[in-house]
Amino acid sequence: MKRDYSEITPEIYELAELCERDGQIDKDLYTKYKVNRGLRDLSGNGVLTGLTEISEIHAKEKINGEDVPCAGELYYRGYDINELIKGTIRGKRYGFEEITYLLLFGELPNNEELSRFNGLLSSYRSLPNSFVRDIIMKAPSDDIMNSLARSVLTLYSYDNNANDISLPNVLRQCIQLIALFPQLAIYGYQAYNYYIKDSNSFFFHNPDPNISTAENILYMLRPNMKYTPLEARILDMALMIHAEHGGGNNSAFTTHVVTSSGTDTYSAIAAALGSLKGPKHGGANLKVCDMFRHIKSEVKDWNDDEEISAYLNRIVGKDAYDKTGLIYGIGHAIYSVSDPRAQIFKTFVEKLAEEKGLSDEYRLYETVERLAPEIIGKKRKMYKGVSANVDFYSGFVYQMLGIPEEMFTPIFAIARISGWSAHRLEELINGNKIIRPAYKAVQPRRVYTPLNER
Repeated sequence: MKRDYSEITPEIYELAELCERDGQIDKDLYTKYKVNRGLRDLSGNGVLTGLTEISEIHAKEKINGEDVPCAGELYYRGYDINELIKGTIRGKRYGFEEITYLLLFGELPNNEELSRFNGLLSSYRSLPNSFVRDIIMKAPSDDIMNSLARSVLTLYSYDNNANDISLPNVLRQCIQLIALFPQLAIYGYQAYNYYIKDSNSFFFHNPDPNISTAENILYMLRPNMKYTPLEARILDMALMIHAEHGGGNNSAFTTHVVTSSGTDTYSAIAAALGSLKGPKHGGANLKVCDMFRHIKSEVKDWNDDEEISAYLNRIVGKDAYDKTGLIYGIGHAIYSVSDPRAQIFKTFVEKLAEEKGLSDEYRLYETVERLAPEIIGKKRKMYKGVSANVDFYSGFVYQMLGIPEEMFTPIFAIARISGWSAHRLEELINGNKIIRPAYKAVQPRRVYTPLNER
């Protein structure tokens, strides 16, 4: 969509310059007052702000009293994510709903409990009358995350007990939102695709109550509603590994902060969506895909390590691609040796690439994953190490599944609503104070001058 900046008048530009000039804070003051910017200490470790039982990230181990990076591990309610995914594969079943149950209630369900929970989700997969026509279709957005947030906030008006934050009512609201997120996102995309993107394709498929969340996403997105078992399994796995990632990630922390104020569920989840929308949080895989488009156009021989290395060196040297010096998808704020989510993804990406006839592209990704850490380490003189993160392969997977790029971050949200819901419930159960960190005021005191004397 073409941007129109005509509303930004010369006066606004002038005022913006004033705002920027007077808004600068001396960077040395952060050191002077020992401010942990971004809630991280000087070593990059997150400042402890709370306790959680929902998930745990393990990326360091104590050796001779010092923290040493180790292979990354991710636990949901104490269970290793690798074991959870292996269990669903062995059982030949879809696992996202099972993971959601675990995150919400703290225990793995038995067959009867899982069946009842799936039935509950299916019963909530219906939007209010005329909601699609009056809310989604009448004001389509070119950003599906904004469309999703608006739909969530509007659902407040359809809830007779919207402000009730008792545990049973909030749980009901959360389960309804978990059930509805795929429709809200996909219908928002369909409206955008037709009205803004000027596509000739226009359809809305109602979800099938007898299939999983992953299957329903493909079923509702595709005109013919068809998908292969491998496609659905890999998307289900993507939902499982994106469902939760500790209380310290930006959107989960946002959920805790907003929930602590005593506000309603719709406001809390809309705030989390606003956080996830940011390219530093949920949009990273889009940058990976864009970067690989450039690599594929600039590197003639995808099997030549030397040619690929030369181009990656140019990227790190700020001489190629977007000239930021970043190889997107490589490196993570917490994981150094490996991101367990990326490792899980990789085991299935090759199979999907073979099914789609994209084995050459997969090998290029694999080569970049192998070469990039050493190049980054040498250029930046890093000693802790870097590795591929979950975003490195996720965009490639979504491309192979035919999921439009506008839906990449909404797919993340469809998964992460389970984690946000668990964190909202945990905050309501355990929190009794509004979260209010301290900021040090550094503006010098000034003497007021009357208007006619300025």
